[in-house]
Amino acid sequence: MAWLSRALRVAATCPPPVLGPRALTGRAGPTTEKSVPYQRTLKEAQGPSAVAQGPSQPLPSTANVVVIGGGSLGCQTLYHLAKLGVSGAVLLERERLTSGTTWHTAGLLWQLRPSDVEVELLAHTRRVVSRDLEEETGLHTGWIQNGGLFIASNRQRLDEYKRLMSLGKAYGVESHVLSPAETKALYPLMNVDDLYGTLYVPHDGTMDPAGTCTTLARAAAARGAQVIENCPVTGIHVRTDDFGVRRVAAVETEHGSIQTPCVVNCAGVWASAVGRMAGVKVPLVAMHHAYVVTERIEGIQNMPNVRDHDASVYLRLQGDALSVGGYEANPIFWEEVSDKFAFGLFDLDWDVFTQHIEGAINRVPVLEKTGVKSTVCGPESFTPDHKPLMGEAPELRGFYLGCGFNSAGMMLGGGCGQELAHWIIQGRPEKDMYSYDIRRFHHLLTDHRRWIRERSHESYAKNYSVVFPHDEPLAGRNMRTDPLHEELLARGCVFQERQGWERPGWFTPQGTAPVLQYDYYGAYGNQAHEDYTYGCLLGDEYTFDFPPHHDVIKKECLACRGAAAVFNMSYFGKFYLVGLDARKAADWLFSADVSRPPGDGYYLAVGGAVAQHNWSHISTVLQDQKFRCQLIDSSEDLGMISIQGPASRTILQEVLDADLSNEAFPFSTHKLVRAAGHLVRAMRLSFVGELGWELHVPRSACVPVYQAVMTAGTKHGLVNAGYRAIDSLSIEKGYRHWHADLRPDDSPLEAGLAFTCKLKSAVPFLGREALEKQRAHGLPRRLVCFTVDESRWTL
Repeated sequence: MAWLSRALRVAATCPPPVLGPRALTGRAGPTTEKSVPYQRTLKEAQGPSAVAQGPSQPLPSTANVVVIGGGSLGCQTLYHLAKLGVSGAVLLERERLTSGTTWHTAGLLWQLRPSDVEVELLAHTRRVVSRDLEEETGLHTGWIQNGGLFIASNRQRLDEYKRLMSLGKAYGVESHVLSPAETKALYPLMNVDDLYGTLYVPHDGTMDPAGTCTTLARAAAARGAQVIENCPVTGIHVRTDDFGVRRVAAVETEHGSIQTPCVVNCAGVWASAVGRMAGVKVPLVAMHHAYVVTERIEGIQNMPNVRDHDASVYLRLQGDALSVGGYEANPIFWEEVSDKFAFGLFDLDWDVFTQHIEGAINRVPVLEKTGVKSTVCGPESFTPDHKPLMGEAPELRGFYLGCGFNSAGMMLGGGCGQELAHWIIQGRPEKDMYSYDIRRFHHLLTDHRRWIRERSHESYAKNYSVVFPHDEPLAGRNMRTDPLHEELLARGCVFQERQGWERPGWFTPQGTAPVLQYDYYGAYGNQAHEDYTYGCLLGDEYTFDFPPHHDVIKKECLACRGAAAVFNMSYFGKFYLVGLDARKAADWLFSADVSRPPGDGYYLAVGGAVAQHNWSHISTVLQDQKFRCQLIDSSEDLGMISIQGPASRTILQEVLDADLSNEAFPFSTHKLVRAAGHLVRAMRLSFVGELGWELHVPRSACVPVYQAVMTAGTKHGLVNAGYRAIDSLSIEKGYRHWHADLRPDDSPLEAGLAFTCKLKSAVPFLGREALEKQRAHGLPRRLVCFTVDESRWTL
């Protein structure tokens, strides 16, 4: 028997074991069976290779939907498709249900997360596994409600938990903030000496992967769906329609093909390989993720599951024992993903895992003398932002993703399976799934291996970190820079990152703050950066109070209100909509009246963070409506400079060769003018509620135009400003920002933007019927802006 404390000493003195997959099924050659939590699943997989026996049932020649992958997401998606009335839905699993990554998952379900949408998704999963499936099938899924306990060992963490409790209260999730003494009474074996408090959620619990997936498959089959095991997919057949649009046509397997217009990629770690079959980029990486199962612990029965974020460790109740796992800064990448890996595990690297043992022993001291019964180290898929990949792939119509769940596929599976089913049936989810939508990633990033690897690593390593409002990644930076990047860097710009773009956050008067190459936080033999200016400034942001540079940003805001500020907004997406049906397309796409003379095109400027999502949405609508027009992306060809403030007209009048008076240049109009000898498009618009213009400038002219503006503005108090100032200034004026204030599940009426809708005209547009119905029935909610008597800047 190996004591946990002894494992620490062994790891320090012995060479690490050889890594490699250890199959737990009865394949050729002897194997050593490990004692792991899900014995029934393992025992069922023993014997001759199941793949050699052929598919578990005959393949249909056609299907309305084919789901690839029999893990949590595949089974949940099939179940919800069947429950929503989709006939002819088929799930294909290359081996047995759960055989990939689902079978070895810890199965934890925590109901509270910082996002209201995720709280709802988790609540639906809980309903499905704890109530719905048992009522429908009479089978118990293995759900255990033993509660969950979040540990706060500092004040900021406890503040974060109090916000979670408030969010949970709004959505009916019972939770309680406990003192250290109350925590000790609830969990007598816990060390509470270093605690500020805990968050207790009594209805959290644990799911059994095998029991849940088996019951989901049974419930889906009862509604006419098919589950076919032992049927590896070998290819995706694609056709090109008369408009040149690529669409799914069929799924090829080792045992025949299925004609289908819709495929759902729920292949987990293997999702990238399935994507390559269809020419679809799936940005995820595979990593080793581990936990150990202890021997019996007296007094641990019925204790809640524990998540100690600051120690980056979790403790899962395992009957009369505990499973101990977490997220480390140096996870092991699975470089060559094997398509033969099923019900398999890797040998545990104790050098990597040791840090979790230290945290676990500190929290539950009895573990120091508790034996290790088994180790469980299996593959999991992780994504660049630690969010799942869902929705229709922009490269291929009818090809949907439901993968990359960052070891949270069990707990998010029910909610996400339901939303994915809605997505497939009606073309959109019911909830705001933007944060999970594959279209959130720019197409230049989704197959950039360095970016995917760096960002996935950082997201994994920081999974348990406090979520601060102004945190920025250090990984995958400087991927996309505009022509003004070096100019602004020299002037003290502290950059933010949005979908690969470096955009100005604010300007420090203390010199330059370049973003350096990612150092993996010193892991994998990399030298951690020392005296890293950008990293130090970012560290100052790790607070829920005002950061030390709050007054610097305040000065940018005051300059814009009192004189003028210049904002570099070059990261915006810039598109042209042109062609015979451009006007028809614009009338249908846009809620406002944007009618133009026949034959004219449209120039679209959209926020850079959502540019790819907008591009994909517009392209999809053009395809579905068969409009004869084209969307052209000029984002990399044009820069965008915004000059805002009372002095903006005076400054720009010295730079532009046009009359900028109200009569000659009204608000919300644009003209082609010359600036410092260069042809630019000037638009009189404002995001901050001040007099101002945007200059849309050819890439080669950005630097000379910017320098001319700065020279002209010197005597008028013009300053550089960033998006931190824009956020504050726009809030003051009640201007709405996408995804900070507005989401896909907000309607224009709810958001106070009815003036942007041509409802007084007879022109049809996408969403008009829904708006008219909502207006007739009354608004269930409204977005409003409140002001307070206390004078404080919002940053």
